[in-house]
Amino acid sequence: MSKKKTLEDIFNDDEFGILDSKPKVSNVKSEDERLIESFREINAFYEKNQREPKANNVTEFKLLARLKSLRADGRKKEILKSYDTHNLLNIEKTAVNSLDDILNDDDLGILDSNEADEIFNLKNIPHIKDREETDFVARRKPIKDFKSYEPIFKQVHKDLKDKKRKLINYVGGRLQEKTFYILDGIMLYLENVDFHSEAKTLDSGKRLRKDGRTKCVFENGTVSNMLYRSLEKGLYNNGKVVTHSSATDDEALQKNANAVNEEDLAAGWIYVLKSKSTNPQIASINNLYKIGYSTVPVIDRIKNATKEATYLKAEVQIISTFKCYNVNTQKFENLLHRFLALAKLNVDIFDENGVRITPREWFVVPVEVIEKSIELLISGEIIDYKLDALNNIIVEKDD
Repeated sequence: MSKKKTLEDIFNDDEFGILDSKPKVSNVKSEDERLIESFREINAFYEKNQREPKANNVTEFKLLARLKSLRADGRKKEILKSYDTHNLLNIEKTAVNSLDDILNDDDLGILDSNEADEIFNLKNIPHIKDREETDFVARRKPIKDFKSYEPIFKQVHKDLKDKKRKLINYVGGRLQEKTFYILDGIMLYLENVDFHSEAKTLDSGKRLRKDGRTKCVFENGTVSNMLYRSLEKGLYNNGKVVTHSSATDDEALQKNANAVNEEDLAAGWIYVLKSKSTNPQIASINNLYKIGYSTVPVIDRIKNATKEATYLKAEVQIISTFKCYNVNTQKFENLLHRFLALAKLNVDIFDENGVRITPREWFVVPVEVIEKSIELLISGEIIDYKLDALNNIIVEKDD
């Protein structure tokens, strides 16, 4: 065997790869790598939504805060320059194509003043008598006294978890003050509404609805004075209603009775049904009626009644239907159920297969009493009456 003279000879003669080794790769990311990765999240959001993140929810709010922090740091901007494919960091070159662009970039709140609103009041322009004045864009701002609201939001979340409240679809109708809603995935509290215009018909024949400014407190610590109609539209497109807890149902009955007014926005139907079941447990009950609501014609809602437990898995007869306008039909139903609570059917019924059915929304009360209750609720007089369940009549409350 020949003698190896140099290290190179030894490495070149490593037939079995004993000396082959690779440096270990560290899994620990450098500060710059973490910075680049965090910015890529913002890029990914922009590519998916074709816009910058906004303070719409917790996820977007975090991305927005991160983007503003990067814009304010010259060193980080320099590191990220080659990754800024959408020009998100170069705010000096941000295109301004509309008035909204200016308002939405007003981070210092320079335009948040009554004087700024005057730029939207068009004057000395002919042929605009019947046009509505353009309204300024409502923006969410941090609320200084959020600590007083925070416990309320926590309690509502607890109530939802404990099933004392529930989320239901917003189907149109009048919004209620002191009520919680979910808008685009974030909870808000509609504290009050300051109406500045009433419903009216213009000379052109166009019908204008009443509108005004709201005070909406969001659970992320911001507040908005968006228009009443804008909030309605947003909830109708992507919103939920948080129902009142059982502890506040009585208060809701008192406070919201006068809010049920017939206008021109069809919201659904309140209906009264009678069961055609041949089950002796059901057929033997006199004056048994179901009170419910539907956003589709009632005849369509009940076509599968024999397959649904809510209809006792039997055909039903339509006794009465009431088409509702510009009211929250589900809220109307809740108030009606609350008023007739003493007459609610509270038994377990078994079908022909032995399956237990717990009736919901069924009441043992004459249909005349149900229809009278609806009339009183519409007129607002219901707060002066109560149900005498023993005699199945409605009587005035004692003073």
